[in-house]
Amino acid sequence: MFVAPDPGLLRLRTGLRAVLGIALAVTVAELAGFSLTASITGGLAALLALFTVTDGTVRGQAVTTLLLPLAGFPVLALATLLHDHTLLRDTAFLLVVLGGVYARRWGPRGHALGIFAFMNFFSTQFLHAVPAQLPELYAAVGIALAAAGTVRFALWPIERRTPPPAAPAPLPGTGLARITTRQAIQATAACAVALGIGQVLSEDRWYWAVGTTWWIFVNTVSRGETLVRGFRRFLGTLLGIAVGMVVALPLHGAPLPTALLVAVCVFGIFYTAPLSYSWMMLAVTVMAGLLYGLLGVLDPALLVLRLEETVVGAVCAALAVLLILPVTTHAINDAWIQRSLRAVHAATAASERRLAGDERADPSPHVAELDLLLGRVRLSLAPLVHPLSPFRERKGRARQVLGLLDECAAEVRGLAAVAADPDASHDARLAAACWRVETAVERLTSPRAPEPVPAAEPEAVPHPAPAALGHVSGLERLLAALDEPLRTPPGSLLVRS
Repeated sequence: MFVAPDPGLLRLRTGLRAVLGIALAVTVAELAGFSLTASITGGLAALLALFTVTDGTVRGQAVTTLLLPLAGFPVLALATLLHDHTLLRDTAFLLVVLGGVYARRWGPRGHALGIFAFMNFFSTQFLHAVPAQLPELYAAVGIALAAAGTVRFALWPIERRTPPPAAPAPLPGTGLARITTRQAIQATAACAVALGIGQVLSEDRWYWAVGTTWWIFVNTVSRGETLVRGFRRFLGTLLGIAVGMVVALPLHGAPLPTALLVAVCVFGIFYTAPLSYSWMMLAVTVMAGLLYGLLGVLDPALLVLRLEETVVGAVCAALAVLLILPVTTHAINDAWIQRSLRAVHAATAASERRLAGDERADPSPHVAELDLLLGRVRLSLAPLVHPLSPFRERKGRARQVLGLLDECAAEVRGLAAVAADPDASHDARLAAACWRVETAVERLTSPRAPEPVPAAEPEAVPHPAPAALGHVSGLERLLAALDEPLRTPPGSLLVRS
């Protein structure tokens, strides 16, 4: 994780921007004379706006940010009004869970609105907000969203200079709608059980069990992904509580050092989220401990309770994905791998056309898409490559596939860099090599595809392009190496569950 590449320092810039946006939101709330509860609510709203809004265009991100109050304000009002009515409150919370997960079928926007609605209900329980505070909470959230939007779209518009890659389209065959319906049912059932057990553990802090269950279901599809995410959440929470004992407890809620450490945690959340869920959860857990310190309720027993409820939430999520309408992993893994291979071909073809003189050909969107798809491949294969996985042979093949795909991505990036050089020249051998890459991808993505017939290489032109040709030749070698782990006999599929 510490040596993971950060092209264009995107994670670094995104993390620093998040600190700036949330700091601006909290500062304005404090200057307006809002209560600590309202200031924290605003800070969390700004964090969510910067973290969960992931539309593929800047305009789409702006629209989603504007729509967040429509999802959050009614839920915020409902949560405060039902705070002292246990049965109604619990029922309403579970309905929010159901609707929030179901909304994911509408892509990144539905995903963001669902999370924002859930977290408004959750934060109300966390802060014990009451109806009399509702106008102040509305104002704080509105100011926070305006501050986050100002930083994101005006002061530091990272996405305008580095357009965000479009989210992958829904997987074919299994169907996004079907998966989100299953997950909505799974998440609601798991949260219902977690809610009941959490209230047995604590009448005041039961919501951590529900929050754990909810977030385990975020950005997962198969049961294997969900199980691994649950383990990583527990690990990150455990480490975060250990750090909180050393860092948060001694501060006793002192405002200035607490604020500085919260800023460090915010940066950690954004910087590590694309790489490690455990590290991100460590930062989240320490931040929660610091906020409890500001509220004057932090003690070791509270941190232990947080760990207990994390275990409850993780176990409930695991049982739900195993027993209730399980979504298996093989077809999902296969689909993400095939889509990654097609992105390799698309980037290669665009680079070849650019080197041939087509100024309209641009491989960079395909390279960005490939990086995004490889993230999905890693997530879907995580259950197999996990250290606790008992399937050694499949673990070895999965690691081999991941390693070869990463090498393919490196060759594609190198080829795109050569194509971006205005002085780079085209080689007729390059077209033949790209054709062989296409046929290799076709063979890997179409199990019944016939063996490719090698074509005679055309004569080289006077201006060779050794760098580009070297990258494409590397892709040929890597795609040939992928044949064995991907095209195994039916009884030895890469993933079977």
